[in-house]
Amino acid sequence: MKKTIFKTTAGLAILVLTATQSFAQGRNCAPREVVVGRLAEKYGESRQSIGIGGQGVVMETFASTESGTWTITVTMPNGMTCLMASGQSYEALAEALPNADNDA
Repeated sequence: MKKTIFKTTAGLAILVLTATQSFAQGRNCAPREVVVGRLAEKYGESRQSIGIGGQGVVMETFASTESGTWTITVTMPNGMTCLMASGQSYEALAEALPNADNDA
């Protein structure tokens, strides 16, 4: 369990670092309302999940259950949103935590 939390935290840290670099370069970034509008209009995607990172960075996953497309965005405290990753075959999961009594 601790390894999973560490991997998740490390992954989010890398995502935030990448977002900061993307933001500094001005690539794939725009005001949040522009990005959200484009994802909705062009791909039919809506927000499926959200998380808060260090220094006020917000990570969101947008997806369309109809087309299966998905996009991960990172929004900086100043309102600029950067596209981090996108793809196809989105599937929502609700996995249960492993049983604490199980030694596996």
